[in-house]
Amino acid sequence: MKDLVILGGGVHAAEMVEIVGRINQDKKTWNLLGLIGRKNEDVGKLFNQTPVLGVFEKMPRFKRNVYFAAANHNKLPERISVPFSQLISLVDPSAFVSRTAVIGKGCVIYPGCFIGLQVKLGDFIFILSNSVINHDVVLENKVLVNSGVTLAGGVHVGKNSYLGQACTIRERLKIGRESLVGMGAVVIKNVPPHSVMIGNPAREMRKRER
Repeated sequence: MKDLVILGGGVHAAEMVEIVGRINQDKKTWNLLGLIGRKNEDVGKLFNQTPVLGVFEKMPRFKRNVYFAAANHNKLPERISVPFSQLISLVDPSAFVSRTAVIGKGCVIYPGCFIGLQVKLGDFIFILSNSVINHDVVLENKVLVNSGVTLAGGVHVGKNSYLGQACTIRERLKIGRESLVGMGAVVIKNVPPHSVMIGNPAREMRKRER
């Protein structure tokens, strides 16, 4: 088994601990060493039965053959002081992932998700449970997909965007970078960059501030 450290100390990191366990039930793959959190007072404590090894500001030194999985990128520092080549993606065994899909570094795919034909996921994509990413969808880097999202075929989502719980996006649409699609919104036309979209059909409420 390969040594693994999870970068994150919140609820998503705790859930990723269990995804690692589910992966290991199918095939002994990862020896989970622990977590890297944000609070000094958490170092040495157990979080979901897993030790907190350190904090981002004072990262412990690890062997060269240790791998890293990243929790929700919105909770991570802008720069993570680990080699990009040692970042891995975690995919829950219950997710369907087409053999033609391409998954970047540092991605996490939760239980019950569908990743269709020729999907392209960038780096640091976080997809929560029961989301449907249909054929030919492209997600650029650092897109957060909440639970129950449905993306029809050919949708293109720009970097740093946020897709709210149970939102739906029609086929072949473009969601501009750094946009936010609200919970339950139904998007039927292209979305300009930096937009906040709400409602059914979705309308722009305001520009998103970063």
